[in-house]
Amino acid sequence: MASMEDIISLCKRRGFVFPGSEIYGGLANSWDYGPLGHLLKQNIKAAWWKFFVAEREDMVPLDTAIIMNPKVWEASGHIQNFSDPLVECKSCHRRFRVDHLLEARGAEPDYDKETPIDIRNLRCPECGGELTDPKQFNLMFKTFIGPTEDESSVAYLRPETAAGMFVNFKNVLNVTRRRLPFGIAQIGKNFRNEITPGNFIFRTREFEIGEFEYFIRPQGWEEVFEMWLKEISRWWGDVMRINLDNLVWHEIPAADRAFYSRRTVDIEYKYPFGVKELHGIAYRTDYDLSRHEERSGQDLHYTDPVTNERFIPHVIEPTFGLDRMLLVSLLEAYREEEAPTAVEGETEKRVVLKFPRHLAPIKAAVLPLSKKPELNAVARPLAQALRRRWMVDYDETQSIGKRYRRQDEIGTPFCITVDFDTLEDKKVTVRDRDTMEQTRLPIDDVAHYLSERLET
Repeated sequence: MASMEDIISLCKRRGFVFPGSEIYGGLANSWDYGPLGHLLKQNIKAAWWKFFVAEREDMVPLDTAIIMNPKVWEASGHIQNFSDPLVECKSCHRRFRVDHLLEARGAEPDYDKETPIDIRNLRCPECGGELTDPKQFNLMFKTFIGPTEDESSVAYLRPETAAGMFVNFKNVLNVTRRRLPFGIAQIGKNFRNEITPGNFIFRTREFEIGEFEYFIRPQGWEEVFEMWLKEISRWWGDVMRINLDNLVWHEIPAADRAFYSRRTVDIEYKYPFGVKELHGIAYRTDYDLSRHEERSGQDLHYTDPVTNERFIPHVIEPTFGLDRMLLVSLLEAYREEEAPTAVEGETEKRVVLKFPRHLAPIKAAVLPLSKKPELNAVARPLAQALRRRWMVDYDETQSIGKRYRRQDEIGTPFCITVDFDTLEDKKVTVRDRDTMEQTRLPIDDVAHYLSERLET
């Protein structure tokens, strides 16, 4: 597996991820997705949506507001309880999350969200100063609605997308006339004022989540939970195509689960910086809808249209961080290999991102052998025709070997070379990223050739 230094360097060099606000000195752990990073993220989102929503009869989509009535967060318990223990250095006044300090000292918690309690032997990692006792720090970003900044105008940037699905449960039920079990899914931005974010895009203050609330009867929840665990495994194996040996399925013990959770499984990943959470799934019982019914005064019961039984649905919630999925896709795809050069018998190192083809940001690159107008007259129309179906790059600078290496490094599955023989035989050479094999075929057959290999 690649090191984080390898991944961060490649991301900056090739336009996957840039440091945020870089020309002004940056902002701590703020990251911008560059042209290729944006495309990769869009492809992951599209694959997630297709797998978990579009191809299922029991899912409906939703897109809810980032800023909601603050009573939502009172009902969900975020205002009272959504916090992490932190300490402050009495000398330099830097603040740190307690669990991160313990990890740095080799006292790694059993899992990433565990809250350690004994810090008496720790000192400030910046200056060696004495630390304060832990205090709870609320992670929600506070803002104000309207021209005045007082308690009556306080609002929050959402720390999760789930609440929007719970408060719209009745609306969705009324307009879709769904019967249990069914799910409400959405992808959206979330915001958490993390004290010590880090490890590149692994933990940031602004991040994107894909998740769904799957509403069920309380009877038989165990079978539904197991069904979703199998679907999640299928997602990672069949769609993201990662090495499943890099996943760790962590069953959270009862003592460490949220009080309302009957079962929680963290799906962890073997990152270069350790085994950490990738995403999770929880059986939240009827806690959420019950709380919102109680606080809002609205009836959020479900009535079975056949038996007329009324009850508050229970929910199973799988949650996927898009940024972490993108990081994992980069780690899984990264390779350093010896590749042949133009000199027979010689090789050189090539860096290649072997993304699954449906996730690759650029699907094909059209490369005229030189800048000669007669080659451009063939190559540019070919690239434009292919763009009607796929993201296609066009590159005519430097030697063909260096251009191959550039496309390898960004994960482009196919390079299409237009040479001087093309002017005579109307054929081009298609090079496969993974095998480096080259195939000569008619220009008119290129789209069909790519279609067979990219859309399977």
